[in-house]
Amino acid sequence: MMTPAEAARLILSHFQPLERIRRPLREALDAVLAEDVAAPIDLPPWDNSAMDGYAVRSADVAENVELEVIETVPAGQFPQKGIGRGQATRIFTGAPLPRGSDSVIRQEDTDAPGHGRVTIRNARDAGKNIRRRGEDITRGSVVLSAGAPLGPAQLGVLASIAHDSPLVYRAPRVAFMGSGDEIVNLERKPEILAGTKIASSNSYTLDAMIRRAGAEPKDLGIARDTKESLREHLAGATEGGADLLVTTAGVSVGEHDLVRDVLQELGGELKMWRIAMRPGAPVGFGMLGGVPWIGLPGNPVSTMVTFELFVRPAIRRMQGHALPFRRTVPVAMQQAVTLGPKLRHYLRAIVEGREARLTGPQGSGILTSMARANALLIVPADMPSVAAGTELEALILDDPQHVAEPPY
Repeated sequence: MMTPAEAARLILSHFQPLERIRRPLREALDAVLAEDVAAPIDLPPWDNSAMDGYAVRSADVAENVELEVIETVPAGQFPQKGIGRGQATRIFTGAPLPRGSDSVIRQEDTDAPGHGRVTIRNARDAGKNIRRRGEDITRGSVVLSAGAPLGPAQLGVLASIAHDSPLVYRAPRVAFMGSGDEIVNLERKPEILAGTKIASSNSYTLDAMIRRAGAEPKDLGIARDTKESLREHLAGATEGGADLLVTTAGVSVGEHDLVRDVLQELGGELKMWRIAMRPGAPVGFGMLGGVPWIGLPGNPVSTMVTFELFVRPAIRRMQGHALPFRRTVPVAMQQAVTLGPKLRHYLRAIVEGREARLTGPQGSGILTSMARANALLIVPADMPSVAAGTELEALILDDPQHVAEPPY
């Protein structure tokens, strides 16, 4: 069996960034920029006031000096007059600086007795409170480089230079399906509540994880434990323009685990099956009609753990991310735990600071262990038990920091 890191590298080697498209700025959140963006303007486009107050010449500023106010310039308007000796302009934050001025005295350091006069009570701001043209962005400079993820701040930068349709990588389309005679969607709620069927929680967790990863989900439904049903559902991926097919269940060694067989009957190529890990050993990877396929285990926790380790990085690579894998951080285990076979274990845990504790029972069917977790603790295969205080690596599930190589 492959190690998780070997499997992650193999899977990722079959994915490349998708085609580049232009998106309206309001639809580009979390996309990855596909080209350098140079500024066509300076930002700010002119010297402007950083305060509400009075624009003056620093040579005229002293305590208790009185100046003539020749004009008022609110934000959004341009001054009509230059400032000469002994003069000031009433100015507001963001308004362009009048010609001849080199300081803005904040209004709380002044008295305005009226009749077009102002008295400077404190000269501490001589030469200050000015935002210079181009101090944020200079015309022609690269403000964002290709490969930059577009978060709120990056979208704001693009908007500030009127770049309204960035070139980004297309969002991946991920088709997914479950399999099994015992599972149903929530449309059959009475049977679930009566205990005759099991809710397909994987349908909802996968849909959410795909969306959160930045891809577009396509639910192919639930195939029954027959080859005919599996063929029918798998056709939806190859015919529907999916960039990735994800299945759950049907890749283990049970009598009804038929997904691998059907994939091969349909001309698919199986490149990998089973990984030395727990939970989640029965993971498969291959190609079907030119579409990459990742087969995940059916147990809810196993599905979520293996999605995080193998599917999410593939989605990020298709999005254009150079760093597809979440990083790990060292933590100290607060409790002792005894593990099973010599496999790499991923324990659901709560990490606070640099300390970690388990969420509770770690069975692969205990979905609440994932609902409570904010991290996966990685226990090496040669560590059959963990003593309290042992340092382990933790994969933080909401960590925005990513790395190029699988750290697990």
